[in-house]
Amino acid sequence: MRLAIELAAGTDTGSAATSDVPVGAVVLGPDGAVAGRGRNECLATGDPTAHAEIVAIRQAAIALQSWRLDGCSLVVTLEPCTMCAGALLNARIRRLIYGTADARAGAAGSLWDVVRDRRLGPPVEVIGGVLQAECSALLTRFFERRRTE
Repeated sequence: MRLAIELAAGTDTGSAATSDVPVGAVVLGPDGAVAGRGRNECLATGDPTAHAEIVAIRQAAIALQSWRLDGCSLVVTLEPCTMCAGALLNARIRRLIYGTADARAGAAGSLWDVVRDRRLGPPVEVIGGVLQAECSALLTRFFERRRTE
């Protein structure tokens, strides 16, 4: 989760944070090694699908040379939306670890529970609230700055 927080904050590269919402994600391979990493890039790239989770999943699929990410875990600072929840189901990721819940768009138990809906396939193991205060603070600071600009 610490790496996902660094990605969200932009501190992993020393670069200034973009105007994208600060969300970071990491895919851990079956061996626990980082297979993919991402941060929100929607505004930076003009791609509405460039959520942190999607970026990390794409990198992991390339690194592991398979779209089936069996045995992998997704670690993300914010509970995934429905698009990202669908992507992790399609990638066959079986464990989701997230920092802070998203009451507005969360699809892992807050608003919807896409990842555990048995009609869509085997349920994903969900572990929420990991370093929640730190993950939430990133978002709070970002939106406070945005309101003052």
